[in-house]
Amino acid sequence: MRQYLDLVDSVLSSGSYKPNRTGVDTISSFSQHYEIDLERGYPLLTTKKMDGYRWNSMIHEMCWYLSGDEHIRDLREETKIWNAWADEDGRLDTAYGRFWRRYPIPDDESKLEGESWAGIDAGEASSGSVPGSQWVNEEADGRQTFDQLGYVLDQLSDNPNSRRLVVNAWHPANAAVSTLPPCHYTFVFNVQGDQLNCHLTQRSGDVALGVPFNIAAYSLLTKLVAQQTGLEAGTFGHTIVDAHVYCGTGERGSWYEDNLEALQARLDDVDSPDGYADVREWLLEEAPAEAEGEERFDHVPNLLRQCTRDPLERPTLEIADVTIDDLSHDDVELIGYESHDGLRFSVAE
Repeated sequence: MRQYLDLVDSVLSSGSYKPNRTGVDTISSFSQHYEIDLERGYPLLTTKKMDGYRWNSMIHEMCWYLSGDEHIRDLREETKIWNAWADEDGRLDTAYGRFWRRYPIPDDESKLEGESWAGIDAGEASSGSVPGSQWVNEEADGRQTFDQLGYVLDQLSDNPNSRRLVVNAWHPANAAVSTLPPCHYTFVFNVQGDQLNCHLTQRSGDVALGVPFNIAAYSLLTKLVAQQTGLEAGTFGHTIVDAHVYCGTGERGSWYEDNLEALQARLDDVDSPDGYADVREWLLEEAPAEAEGEERFDHVPNLLRQCTRDPLERPTLEIADVTIDDLSHDDVELIGYESHDGLRFSVAE
């Protein structure tokens, strides 16, 4: 998929050196955007291997999002992505799906004067007479939460031309203290003709590891929602506020601070895939070796290797005729996927 390779080139060519909370340095670029036509096939990257464990992990993670659960009990055996950020009991203080399906509604004492909220008054939980009550959940402890995704699905059926088809995973008071507040924090559906389009906004994007999963996950979600609402999947648009490439720790990371201009000058001269191979060879000759135990925290070499590879034909995706509440791993089938060899990157936590 050419859009991804263009993103890699753009971040490396225009970014600045930027340390961050993980201790692994980055080359960071502001406000990257691209669009992918989902009619041309399912955009699972082919310039590196993304099936097998990686594919299995993404599908289970999406099913977990859709469940609205904040506990990783159903993920631990399938993916270890969230283990580092869960507490001892396996709960996350921020969980995307929990806010998608169970966004907190203030209780009566917490509501400010003049505010309007969907909610259920005492004794009216089953009547449906209170506006918005069909999307309100009664939690076990008596609190009320709002099913944003359920609301959007109903709107797509009743009012597909709405410009308010927004799902938000960002709660400011939660994000201020969370161990890892949402990176891909809000998405908006938009209907044009008979096509359902999705735009994802992401505050922070790890280009090598995270972004390929984001593309795959939200393209799957768009197809699932389109199928459930009688629409066709159209375009996936993606805006990343801080798009970054991890470039190593210690001397390896700081080398980029002193040599980023030289790297970018060489990238400016690239006019063919082979040119990225030349830049990679120069980098590996000039940069200090990564410290023992910290190999592959520099993602630049393997991203440059991807840029030497021609994208292969996109696969197709088949989803069983199920609702968002019933989707399981076995309901999603990847067809005709072929890729180049896998590449390894270490995760900066």
